[in-house]
Amino acid sequence: MTGRRERIYLDHNASAPMRPEARQSAVAALELGNPSSTHREGRAARAACENARASVARLVGGTGGSIPAENVVFTSGATEAAAQLLSPNWLVEGNAIEISRLAVIETDHPATREGGSFAADAVTRLPVDQDGVIDLGALAAFVEAAGQDGPAMLAISWANSETGVIQPLDAIRAVLEERRGNHPVLLVLDAAQMAGRIAIDLSATGADAVILSGHKMGAAKGVGAITLKDLGARPFALLRGGGQERGMRAGTEALPAIASFGAAADVFVARGADAGGHLGAMRERLEEELRRRLPEVIILGKGAGRLPNTTAMVHPGVKAETAQIGLDLAGVAVSSGSACSSGKVGPSHVVAALAKAGLDVDPALGAIRVSFGHETGEGALERFVCEYERLVLRAAARAGSAVAA
Repeated sequence: MTGRRERIYLDHNASAPMRPEARQSAVAALELGNPSSTHREGRAARAACENARASVARLVGGTGGSIPAENVVFTSGATEAAAQLLSPNWLVEGNAIEISRLAVIETDHPATREGGSFAADAVTRLPVDQDGVIDLGALAAFVEAAGQDGPAMLAISWANSETGVIQPLDAIRAVLEERRGNHPVLLVLDAAQMAGRIAIDLSATGADAVILSGHKMGAAKGVGAITLKDLGARPFALLRGGGQERGMRAGTEALPAIASFGAAADVFVARGADAGGHLGAMRERLEEELRRRLPEVIILGKGAGRLPNTTAMVHPGVKAETAQIGLDLAGVAVSSGSACSSGKVGPSHVVAALAKAGLDVDPALGAIRVSFGHETGEGALERFVCEYERLVLRAAARAGSAVAA
């Protein structure tokens, strides 16, 4: 009897496979005490927590390691981090301020796109171009208008989770500086998809805070972080009731998950700034083969800078939902949207926004997303192309038969 073919996992943007180093650190931390206890066992747990904090700080500190470890606040994940940061209530230089307006991007992850705790009428969704890049004119108009009312905030996904499109921070910062008027515009970046794929230097971004997610880079699920540029500008605590995380996030730290986060961060820091080069070369070969075999396929965000490990595609002959199911049955795991929304299969708000901007795609078709990692072999991507081509050809044959009938 012929055995089943090995399954291929190409959904790293939903959750990357847990790294061996992260697993080992998590298991070791299971034996440790409460990091808030002052006895020997508690001090060992505190040391493990602070070592992980320093590792995450190095992950976003650039080559100079310019972010102090104390600026890292551990959370239960990127969604909680976004919920805390996307708040009108911040403390800046010891003074409580109220942020009057928030801008997000129409294609953003729901954790930022929905506006956090801002009132609905205080949230502006900025449009994008056909590649999914922010409309800088709309941003300038928002900043000018908001600057008359008081402090404002721009919160964006630095890299889109579905298309991998990276927003142009230099151009965005220029708009914020030129148009802000008398009031500051805080910049919050969701870097959950960036970390571990492209080197991050928080100081160079100009952002006030960066959101991170452990499981997107091979740590355990259930841990994320807020990393602040300066402790003098920070949101009010979302969870109160204890002094953990220097009063910025109450609750006993999830030490095994945190330790795994630190271990995963160490892996990517050791890889250095060129960590994405190998992934980018794999992506280019994947897309060349797709265009060769399936000339009608549309690569979303093709004209913009993108994550090196991500390709999102639309084919006019097959719905993403149908393709995802067929690929799963063939042993290939891909996504037809962000993991937070793909449990309910439906139209992608990202594809809809690109179509609204003029891209010639049918939003009802959705898009297939392939995302991979350093451990993904070339054979895995080749097999995906073969299986996807088979699905497209099968759909075309069915459509031809229906027309003939």
